[in-house]
Amino acid sequence: MSETQVQPRSLRAAGHSTVSAIGLGCMNLSHAYATPPLPQQAAAVLERAVALGITHFDTAALYGFGANEELLGRVLAPHRFRLFLASKGGIHGVTQDGQTRRVIDGRPATLRQNCEDSLRRLRTEVIDLYYLHRWDRRVPIAESIGALADLKREGKIRAIGLSEVSAATLLAAHAEHPIAAVQSEYSLCTRNPEIAVLETCRRIGAAFVAFSPLGRGFLTGTMGTEPVLQERDIRRAMPRFEPANFAANLGVLDVFRRLAMQAGSSPGQLAIAWLLSRGEHVLTIPGTTNLSHLEENVGADVQALDEPLRAALDDLFAPGRLQGARYNAATQAEVDSERFSDEH
Repeated sequence: MSETQVQPRSLRAAGHSTVSAIGLGCMNLSHAYATPPLPQQAAAVLERAVALGITHFDTAALYGFGANEELLGRVLAPHRFRLFLASKGGIHGVTQDGQTRRVIDGRPATLRQNCEDSLRRLRTEVIDLYYLHRWDRRVPIAESIGALADLKREGKIRAIGLSEVSAATLLAAHAEHPIAAVQSEYSLCTRNPEIAVLETCRRIGAAFVAFSPLGRGFLTGTMGTEPVLQERDIRRAMPRFEPANFAANLGVLDVFRRLAMQAGSSPGQLAIAWLLSRGEHVLTIPGTTNLSHLEENVGADVQALDEPLRAALDDLFAPGRLQGARYNAATQAEVDSERFSDEH
């Protein structure tokens, strides 16, 4: 493949004029979908991403309970001067009786400790963009944001972000301190940010960073006719990947494949191009453990998306067309975000 370089996009609110419009979500190099790749394979993905012009790397204290940040710190340290590092606090691992479990905790002292730990693991003196990973409803949003503002004043972070929040919470947080970015799940499969958050970000000058732009693998069209998921794969708990729902959605996927073929793109490239067409403030962070998939993602071309194709995709994946919610009830209860009234 030719050495395609990913195009830049503005992230001025975070103190940087531009970052790569397509970044790298690093979670699955250590966490969530399957057995993580071997360290040398994970390192190869990160190094290849740098070579392809990706400058935006996204991680969190939660991912591998610190292992993902340690990986990035070890591999990316030589390139740190030209990279944009984003991490998250407010969800971390607590070990008790030999078992580590995830805990949502937005108290100021916890956020400070999360950030200090992340700085050490990432081998950096400052994190470019630091997100509140989830709003802890036991803590007023102003308190959590105030703690992050203190970290910014101390030079430990450069900008503050929020993850998976509603427009109302975003505005309340922004009143406390300017919010540089909101990160939420957004794809053809999951369009909830279109209710209010996407436009609110544009209005206040914040970037919108879309995670899981490939519908957690569904939009690549490579999962076959039924999902075969490892025991610890988080998709096993997601209603959309239950066999009956997955099978019901294959008809939509078949039409999507045909549209991608007509556009001269892979399905994954078309999904990413559609996302980047949603606004100049939209960036995305697809994740992968595969070098060829990484190169394919970088090759997504928003210019290939004309208005008739965009309209066809909007209609094909209109809210309510896919069977199964993105999260089960317990996980959805942790998320402060709007939902479509007809969402399954």
